[in-house]
Amino acid sequence: MSNSAESASQRPLRVAIVGAGPAGVYAADILTKSNEVKGGDVEVSIDLFEAYPAPYGLIRYGVAPDHPRIKGIVNALHKVLDRGDIRFLGNVTYGRDLTLHDFRAFYDAVIFSTGAIRDADLDIPGVELEGSFGGADFVSWYDGHPDVPRDWPLDAREIAVIGNGNVALDVARMLVKHADELLVTEIPDNVYEGLKKSPVTDVHVFGRRGPAQVKFTPLELRELSHARDVDIVLYPEDFEFDEASDDAIRSNNQTKTMVNTMTNWLVEEHAEAEQPSSRRLHLHFLHSPVEIYDDGGSGKVAGIKFERMQLDGTGNVKGTGEFIDYPVQAVYRAIGYHGSPLDELEYDAKRGVIPNEGGRVLDAYGNPVPGIYATGWIKRGPVGLIGHTKGDALETIGFLLEDRLTLPPAKNPDPQAIIDLLEERGIEYTTWEGWNRLNSHEAALGAAWSESAAADGVVRERIKVVPREEMIDISRA
Repeated sequence: MSNSAESASQRPLRVAIVGAGPAGVYAADILTKSNEVKGGDVEVSIDLFEAYPAPYGLIRYGVAPDHPRIKGIVNALHKVLDRGDIRFLGNVTYGRDLTLHDFRAFYDAVIFSTGAIRDADLDIPGVELEGSFGGADFVSWYDGHPDVPRDWPLDAREIAVIGNGNVALDVARMLVKHADELLVTEIPDNVYEGLKKSPVTDVHVFGRRGPAQVKFTPLELRELSHARDVDIVLYPEDFEFDEASDDAIRSNNQTKTMVNTMTNWLVEEHAEAEQPSSRRLHLHFLHSPVEIYDDGGSGKVAGIKFERMQLDGTGNVKGTGEFIDYPVQAVYRAIGYHGSPLDELEYDAKRGVIPNEGGRVLDAYGNPVPGIYATGWIKRGPVGLIGHTKGDALETIGFLLEDRLTLPPAKNPDPQAIIDLLEERGIEYTTWEGWNRLNSHEAALGAAWSESAAADGVVRERIKVVPREEMIDISRA
């Protein structure tokens, strides 16, 4: 087929989306439902690529398995991909299996929605000690990421979690919750066995600012109180409010809800119940980490030092010069995610994003790269909730459609051509039909377990398959 602009206008617009998490699926869905497509001005043909054998990205490998909203989001994404107008191609890694040159040869436009999966750096002494972990790495482990080790060192009785966002609360909840409570989720067997052996008694969550400046949401906060045999412990000296805090409580219902919830817990004094729980979750505010230290040069975490902070009237904080030590045997850093660079594209290392203007990817000179776009966290940074990616996608798709008549046309737009290339290179790609097989297999594992443990009354809806090779074999069977 000719690669002229004229011929491109007489066939479907070929679009590749790299990353099949919520951002990528939303972008595909918005494009197919755009006025230009529905009105017949343009026809589209979309391929959705994913580095993992299964779809859903962050939903499958970045959110705690007991999160109550997971099922609803998965169901929504499933409906989009199950329509059949978007082709899913899993187990295909950008930069290794396919290059930007490859994508340009087969597609008129490429949208990158690769997200952010590594931990933001915490620049304090001791982060390299044994027992100091990145929260994102722990999330990958308990979510059964196929490319991380199967085992996790869970030998600490006292643990510090640094951060005051939803990920910090997820990490803390998974560390302190009794493993048997997680059986009703899709938790992998190796994760269940690891958590069940954990000797943890106390998990401390530390935030740098005050209760009115936390970044988690009311839903995440309320989930903490649902854990069985876990007391929530708060400290009166941490409940400091300045003028900006009072303004936030008055003007923001979410902030008001969270502050009221925590102050109620404080008044109720959960930790002094007649039957104290075997585990405690401590929430600390106005603590800034200074150093993680070992014990006599052992190289293992023995404690963490914080400087006590105070609010400055604007909602920000300043140091007091008072330092506090907490004996812990493990530290988890959950202060945010950071995007990773992508081959052949510019990268803003400070922000962890692909430089772009409204989703149009920029070159080293700040000029838009024809036909290359970004959406989701790799576009704007790892902030906001999953639903915010819809707004990102809407903006990006708007610019793609605006540019459609000037896009560099694919040399070989035949949908079969990319399949032929993957097979020629021996890439064991997976499909939507393959995901349905894997999905059914995981559900069957849960049913079999539930039947064998019927006397216990525990029902497992599914058990997540972890090894990549097994996922591929089942998907391609």
